[in-house]
Amino acid sequence: MTFQTACLVDDLSPEEAMLVELDGTDGAPVPVALVRDADGAFHAISDICSHGQVSLSDGEVEGCLVECWLHGSQFDVRTGQPVQLPAIRPVPVYPVQVDGDKVLVDIDGPA
Repeated sequence: MTFQTACLVDDLSPEEAMLVELDGTDGAPVPVALVRDADGAFHAISDICSHGQVSLSDGEVEGCLVECWLHGSQFDVRTGQPVQLPAIRPVPVYPVQVDGDKVLVDIDGPA
């Protein structure tokens, strides 16, 4: 696993999301929605909605769900599974570690 620094712990409040672009294995940036749930835990999922192809980090976070702002699809940030239509396909989920004040994400490893 290759963890990369995504942000600092204090960069995200509970029930907030942000876009981070991490280095893919081919050198191309990979858009990741870094989400802090209502309990303060960090999660990383693909930033691209599997239905509308828009940024999930621009959506509302409630509990462990992030809502796509375009059509209202909701995804569980722990599993990537859609829980609200119109999305029916999950989004990729990435492993997250907190190391001191840094939030690290591994876009190459399974969650």
